[in-house]
Amino acid sequence: MRIRTAVVAMVVLALVALSGCGGAGSKAVKIAILAPLSGDVATFGQSTRDGAMLAIEEWNAKGGVDGATIEVVVEDSQCNAEAAVSAANKVIDQDGVKFIIGEVCSSASIPVSEIATSKGVLQISPTSTNPSVTVAEDGTTKSTIFRACFIDPFQGLVGAKFAIETLGAQTAAVFLDQGNDYVRGLAEVFIKEFEAAGGQVVVTESYTGDDQDFSAILTKVKDANPDVLYLPDYYNTVNLIAGQAQEKGITAVLMGGDGWDSADLDVSVVEGGYFTNHFSADDTRAIVQDFVSKYEAKYGARPDALAALAYDAATILLQSMDQANSVDPIKVAETMASGTFPVVSGEITYDASHNPVKSAVMLQVSGGQVIYTDTVAP
Repeated sequence: MRIRTAVVAMVVLALVALSGCGGAGSKAVKIAILAPLSGDVATFGQSTRDGAMLAIEEWNAKGGVDGATIEVVVEDSQCNAEAAVSAANKVIDQDGVKFIIGEVCSSASIPVSEIATSKGVLQISPTSTNPSVTVAEDGTTKSTIFRACFIDPFQGLVGAKFAIETLGAQTAAVFLDQGNDYVRGLAEVFIKEFEAAGGQVVVTESYTGDDQDFSAILTKVKDANPDVLYLPDYYNTVNLIAGQAQEKGITAVLMGGDGWDSADLDVSVVEGGYFTNHFSADDTRAIVQDFVSKYEAKYGARPDALAALAYDAATILLQSMDQANSVDPIKVAETMASGTFPVVSGEITYDASHNPVKSAVMLQVSGGQVIYTDTVAP
């Protein structure tokens, strides 16, 4: 993906009167939000920042955590490993941050997690679904690294089962960017689970993040005529591939993952397609509708899954601080690992690898709208 000049912004929330043991204005705790605020997936970063800020402002309004107000440092990490590493080192070494919300993309969150682990910082990613975010190469769990989203194996499993059981698909084509941890993770699991369920993957093709012309690999799909075409990439790449697939007259049902979730998804080229996600604003649960109302009132827009998961990540972090009666990252991590969190995307508990145990939703693009289709429990 293109790398644009980093946009560095610091947002310091106004201090509010503190209650309890801390005394008014006695201390503050810094939290960093690392998100792509520029570049190809800037809408991801904007939603992430806005969702997390909404939760933090709510906690500050009621006195902060452990007698401390919350100061926020926002850095543009571009969904890029190099930019994310630079941002993480900056907020930790220069700003003195001990808690990070972010990054958004797995390819950026994985290197950030290595830095956070080595420096005793607690990181919770709202949306990075690759298992390696929270688990080291030797198979051990990174003690201070968490996420608010389900992981790629679950998302790939849900997609494959839905294709077989609901759509009645017997054959599939799968495209993937080998250089993107998120995309590769979803694709590999989808292939494994689709074939395990009796389906046949008739086309598997790779591309790079810089590719613009997909005609050669789409010709193979056209010739194979599969029932579904699985595109587990971010919305900007999906727009390109789906548009060119439409031009070739490919009739396979398009499917993907939560990377499709953006206001900039071109619904005209993915019409009839399905994607797995973490949240639907159409969910009638009171906690969801309360969040939707507050988000719309503040930002004038309907929240997407990025916003909901960032709100949840911030809530989980702050609730863990509050329950631990501490702003020590190690103590907060221990509390988070054993806690239960009733948040917008579902009631969350953590497994041994610091992955949430919760449900997924399946959404469909229909009539130019993204609509809720089903909820799939773990």
